[in-house]
Amino acid sequence: MASLWTSTTTITAFLLILFIHSGHSPAAAFYLPGSYPQRYRPGDTLAPKVNSLTSPSSKLPYPYYSLPFCAPQHGARHAAESLGELLLGDRIETSPYRFSMLNNTATPLFLCRTDPLSPGTAELIKSRIDDAYQVNLLLDTLPVMRYVKNPVAPDVLLRSTGFPVGVRADDGEYYVYNHIKLTVLVNKQNTTTRAETLMATADGADLLSFTGGKEGSGYTVVGFEVVPCSVEHDAAAVKNKTMYDEITSKAAAGCEPSVVSMRVQDNRPLVFSYEVAFVESGIEWPSRWDAYLEMGGAKVHWFSILNSIVVVSFLAAIVLVILLRTVRRDLAQYEELGGSESGTHADELAGWKLVAGDVFREPSHPVLLCVLVGDGVRILGMGVVTIVFAALGFMSPACRGALVTGMLCFYLVLGVAAGYTAVSLWKTVRQGDAAGWKSVAWRASFAFPGVGFAVFTVLNCVLWYNGSTGAVPFLLFVVILLLWFFVSVPLTLVGGLLASRVRHIEFPVKTNKVARQVPAAQCSPWLFVVVAGTLPFGTLFIELFFIMSSLWLGRVYYVFGFLLVVLALLVTVCAEVSVVLTYMGLCVEDWRWWWRAFFASGSVALYTLGYAVYYLVFELHSLAGPVSAALYVGYSLLMALAVMLATGAVGLGASFCFVHYLFSTVKLD
Repeated sequence: MASLWTSTTTITAFLLILFIHSGHSPAAAFYLPGSYPQRYRPGDTLAPKVNSLTSPSSKLPYPYYSLPFCAPQHGARHAAESLGELLLGDRIETSPYRFSMLNNTATPLFLCRTDPLSPGTAELIKSRIDDAYQVNLLLDTLPVMRYVKNPVAPDVLLRSTGFPVGVRADDGEYYVYNHIKLTVLVNKQNTTTRAETLMATADGADLLSFTGGKEGSGYTVVGFEVVPCSVEHDAAAVKNKTMYDEITSKAAAGCEPSVVSMRVQDNRPLVFSYEVAFVESGIEWPSRWDAYLEMGGAKVHWFSILNSIVVVSFLAAIVLVILLRTVRRDLAQYEELGGSESGTHADELAGWKLVAGDVFREPSHPVLLCVLVGDGVRILGMGVVTIVFAALGFMSPACRGALVTGMLCFYLVLGVAAGYTAVSLWKTVRQGDAAGWKSVAWRASFAFPGVGFAVFTVLNCVLWYNGSTGAVPFLLFVVILLLWFFVSVPLTLVGGLLASRVRHIEFPVKTNKVARQVPAAQCSPWLFVVVAGTLPFGTLFIELFFIMSSLWLGRVYYVFGFLLVVLALLVTVCAEVSVVLTYMGLCVEDWRWWWRAFFASGSVALYTLGYAVYYLVFELHSLAGPVSAALYVGYSLLMALAVMLATGAVGLGASFCFVHYLFSTVKLD
């Protein structure tokens, strides 16, 4: 066992190092409070990058250079990316755009003139325009932002990241946005801030210099905006021009997004150009993400929380009535009658008292129950830890993909919790008999991860086939597989080993050898189980809307403080609902509470899945193509399964504590 532990530890350490270095350096893997800004001096070169082309209607991101855009003079190069970025479909590459700090362009700059468009290339551009694909530029980690007038309220500006590849006009013709007007918002920093001074030690002052080793003031990038235009340059103006040459273009000078003229036609080249202006802004560097992270509907979030608090309070009152009034009254009656009273008096006792000899009887399919609860604890732990770190600011959007990377890291490490919980429950159900714990731990390490990896593999193959950047590269696919087998599985087994050597929870009453017959119920108890899921879903559904919008419509979600509160309320509601239904079942002498306790709170997954269908019909009605639909359905099913496991584990744990407490107060002869 010692050699197994040593080899497992070595492999785990190696894979974690490989995992951390798969993209950014460790210092850049997460955003830590106190990270310093990048400063630029006047004349310093700024080099924006390009990300994958994305669309709100099609969930297939494509490489930027899959369309005939201008490439850098020395060819496009891939930027270093983290694991989370790759899993999200980001493919960041260098761009041909170049400009210097505070150097405004007086006239448009020429980028390139493409070869005449082949019929296939022209149709590809038209297809991307029909699917509303967006061009995504990045400058100093800030996505480019576009402002447009609200058609309903012209005085209100709507903002979105990126800009369209082109537009289809009312005449049915397609036009490409071939000229962009970039605006860079900068903030002047005259002195080094106290925080920067504290970070720069005497030995590392040169290493942490914020001005490139030069004294004096600098500028930080605090905003990046774009106005896309479709202009048809004069043929004479672009003749014999090379990249970054100034061109005289009346069309570009009068750039208006609503006026388009660069039509997409077969055997016709496209001419691309750009211009840039720098504007000093009062926005401080720590506040530069506010424009991206600002989310409307704060009142809606508060309403959701208040609504959940009402539900929690109502259920808590019911639980208190059960514990403080009903149960104590039953116990008082039992003490008055005495444990040796006749059967007539025994029948007058509460129904739950009559199943004392069967209430801790081993449930059906105990291995499956233990595995599901173990995986549920792991998923719940991952969610809690991730949300806490995000709410504390350790996962800034400035570090793209940090949230996904963190979730995967926490999920791997929490394999210990999955194995420990599954085997502990197994020993408890078996009344201390640890035989078969290895099988339970193995199944816990392969159950949900296996289902998730199978869905991920199928969808990834679909993305591979369609040439989308959403497909995980083969090498990363292998790394994820190795992380599963050599990190997640060993940690789950270690958790199971620890649980097998820990003293189990002893039952307060003995179990009869012969099972008590359950009286026929007038109504199926599973009907109450299904209905019970409405209460946890009522706590969740408003935040679920914002989360779904973030996942499928590209909207930013960063109110993790609200989400943390909602998660706490959800856990509370799940526990209370499960306890109430468990007590109701015991009162009608039905001792088969294990699975009902799990599904009483886990049934919220049914409503989550139903809401996903509703969201697909009414919010994603413009979803294009069967591939996008397959992605949505696959990941929605996986999300519903994860919700069921996490909430089910909470419900079973709460019900077990309740039943254990309830029968520990009973003195039986």
